[in-house]
Amino acid sequence: MPVTTNGRKTPMQAGDIAQNVPTVTADDVVSRAVRLMAVRRLPGLVVVDAKGRPSFVLPGTQVLRLAVPDAFQEDPALTRTIDEEHADQFWMELGERTVGDCIPKPVPKPVTVRSDATLLEVAALMARAHSPLVAVVDSHGRLTGGITLERLITSLAVFGPDDNGGFGASR
Repeated sequence: MPVTTNGRKTPMQAGDIAQNVPTVTADDVVSRAVRLMAVRRLPGLVVVDAKGRPSFVLPGTQVLRLAVPDAFQEDPALTRTIDEEHADQFWMELGERTVGDCIPKPVPKPVTVRSDATLLEVAALMARAHSPLVAVVDSHGRLTGGITLERLITSLAVFGPDDNGGFGASR
């Protein structure tokens, strides 16, 4: 927990643990989104509009869903017809398919919290939305960062309420 100048512990807020996260737009090609997520080791992606406001957050499983052609998702038996040599390369055949082409209908509500949200609010939203990534926004709805599930859990464990670095009583 952060400590104020008078020595008192103050509760952590979303803005305290938010990290800079890369974003994509609906116009970005899916292959770029997959690569960005892989290179940055992200559990999902934040899709922003032209003003930099989160339009929606795609958990990694949904990003993967963008990369798997619809025919294979609709008919799992079809996946067995592809030889092993080509089965590992399916995502390279996405061409110019964009993130916007793959947005689920209806468009999901953005998984966002304000920077002054408590960590409990962040955790509850992640659980409710089944999202390992939450976008943190300012009072104008502009993206200020993101919180991954790993970052949230680490922050709760390390900065827990006890005096032993969040690891309980020492023995």
